[in-house]
Amino acid sequence: MLFGRDKKNPIKIADKKAEKWTYATCGYCSVGCSIEIGTNAEGKVVGSRGVGGADVNRGKLCVKGIFEHELFESSGRGDKPLIRESIHQGYRETNWDDAAKTMVSEINRIQETYGRDSFAVVSTGQLLTEEFYTLGKLTRGVIGTNNYDGNTTLCMASAVSGYKRSFGSDGPPGCYEDFEHTECLMAWGSNLPEQHPIIYWRLQESREKRDFPLIVVDPRVTMLAQKADIHLAITPGTDVVLQNALMYVILDEGLEDREYIEANTVGLEQLEAEVQKYDPTSAAAICGIDEDTIRNVARIYAKAGSAMSIWTMGINQSTHGSDGVVGINNLNLITGNVGKEGGTSLSITGQCNAMGTREWSSCSGLPGYRYLENEQDRKDIGEFWNVDPEFFPKKRGLAQTDIFPAIETGQIKGLWLIATNPMTSMPNTERTRKILEKLDFLVVQDSYADVETTQYANLYLPAATWAEKEGVFTNTERRVNIVRKVTDAPGDSKSDFDIFNLLAKYFSGSEKMTFPDKPEGAFEEMKALSKGRLADISGMNHDLIEKQRGIQWPYTEEQSNKGELPPSGGKRLYTEPGTFSHADGMAKLIPLPFIDNNEVPDDKFPFWLNTGRLVEHFHTRTKTGKLGNTNKYSPIPFMEINPDAAKDLGVDQGEYVRCVSRRGDAIVMAMLTQRVPKNMVFIPFHYFDCVNRLTLGLLDPHSRQPAYKQSAVTIEILEDQQAAAQLSMEMRRF
Repeated sequence: MLFGRDKKNPIKIADKKAEKWTYATCGYCSVGCSIEIGTNAEGKVVGSRGVGGADVNRGKLCVKGIFEHELFESSGRGDKPLIRESIHQGYRETNWDDAAKTMVSEINRIQETYGRDSFAVVSTGQLLTEEFYTLGKLTRGVIGTNNYDGNTTLCMASAVSGYKRSFGSDGPPGCYEDFEHTECLMAWGSNLPEQHPIIYWRLQESREKRDFPLIVVDPRVTMLAQKADIHLAITPGTDVVLQNALMYVILDEGLEDREYIEANTVGLEQLEAEVQKYDPTSAAAICGIDEDTIRNVARIYAKAGSAMSIWTMGINQSTHGSDGVVGINNLNLITGNVGKEGGTSLSITGQCNAMGTREWSSCSGLPGYRYLENEQDRKDIGEFWNVDPEFFPKKRGLAQTDIFPAIETGQIKGLWLIATNPMTSMPNTERTRKILEKLDFLVVQDSYADVETTQYANLYLPAATWAEKEGVFTNTERRVNIVRKVTDAPGDSKSDFDIFNLLAKYFSGSEKMTFPDKPEGAFEEMKALSKGRLADISGMNHDLIEKQRGIQWPYTEEQSNKGELPPSGGKRLYTEPGTFSHADGMAKLIPLPFIDNNEVPDDKFPFWLNTGRLVEHFHTRTKTGKLGNTNKYSPIPFMEINPDAAKDLGVDQGEYVRCVSRRGDAIVMAMLTQRVPKNMVFIPFHYFDCVNRLTLGLLDPHSRQPAYKQSAVTIEILEDQQAAAQLSMEMRRF
């Protein structure tokens, strides 16, 4: 007799008649999953599947990856260059040569009239690395503006800044394999099940084999917090206070690793003096975590044979974001948990190739983690590119979050946006709208013609997306993986790589430089520039990367020549004493005083506003909002609110309300849940004309990253629910 599941019919997956499977790397988050895209006999893309032999995801995909093949037929794609004289006129189609000539002419006009830095470039974290490298070459070596940045400033700048301050260089030192070795994991503002589901699966698999403690620091009861052994529901914006209190206990009770500290760090005396101000009793009153719990967590973390910290936007998107990263690094350094199995400070990156832009785009410096401030770095790149080193600026220009205010004040007259949509992603949407209207000339380069920024553009350039082109990504754990071309881009669209090369031909001065016509050529230049440096990729090539299902850097030419295959598991940085990237080889322990400059709830605006990601959507929903199989789970903006708060306000489940801050308002559907405390609401950040109408956007002084998660709002009842529903539907955009 058959019982239970033996009695049921097995689940059958529909045969989509795929005859060819092409290797790629997922183009959504930073996990870096290996994926194959299926095409049928007619060349039509019909399916996606995970790659079983890949170390990162081992055959698994999240809901976004499962339906990623549907991107190729999504609506709203651009297929012709479009041009217009002003934003008050309609677009007309043009050809690529005329579009390129117009763009170069306008950039030259603006720079000749207002100065070289009066034209700005804002890129993304979603191009292929060879494209980032070529854009950086064009911007730094030809256009010459110093106001050049990427939208990664909105998500990863604090991690970059914190790594540089502590270790002397960007570059996460750990890897996913550390989950398999750690004896304690602390997650700071990171909700892996929704932000990075496959990393969460790796974590859960490791915990099933070895039951190590999971500590989650987050003001909201996230999915990860529900799985935690200890959930620290911290007061928003006070992570530095908690970190200092944990270090107070560790140092006070002699739990630090003195041998590691002496061999690898400087600054212990100054750090000890600062943390003395944050005894658990005093800290508890600020951060909202009781003193006994602070002591308990400090002991668990310090006494573990190996311990690791991970973090995402909950740390980064704060006025204290860079300090929060440094605080995590301090905590790991004093406990000897950097550079060993299971011991690391691992930032979980946001976009699919945010690491690639950090390494090779030249946004904040020059290729391969070189600094504009370093004379030898400027000389080396100038010689390699055949550019006078004096043409390069001697320090970094404005970050993205400073570029927009500079437009507001008239310092910047022209802007080139590449695969980024600040109308949705920047804080204080209404201010951003008015800023874009002030530009003399705006270029939008995007796969989708219906992004909001095209409303303010003079020129639209249609770009290929994801696997309509070929090149590499770098994931969170520094693994370089390849995207092979699966299908052609629609109409006259070009890859971003080809667009950059086309534009270079029309700029005077570019003729003395070399712009390879294939991504492989750009990759060879990157390899040459990486030799002997931290991010050494000189032993890699496209075919080997595909064969190995991704290779972590560093992987050197010497290793390749010796026939040493890269390890399939994890490679770590700073594994030997005194090998940090500061000039003396030592990591810096940096004291972190807490300055309370957050916007906090008051009588007029009594709720904290928290923001974050949903598993089914990605950033501005330019992609996922158009796919029925992802958009159906969350098609409209909503707000999580505590049932007790809702009762006090007279708000029912599913009712539309107006959420109001000092900057704007948004219509959202109320979802009653105990996941948020009574004085907090949570709104996903994916919806146009929604949550970023409310956010404050104060900037971290080191990273210039906005504080999206420390704003205050109030909730208003709406009498006309039908009208409110219509407004909410309009905010969904797609």
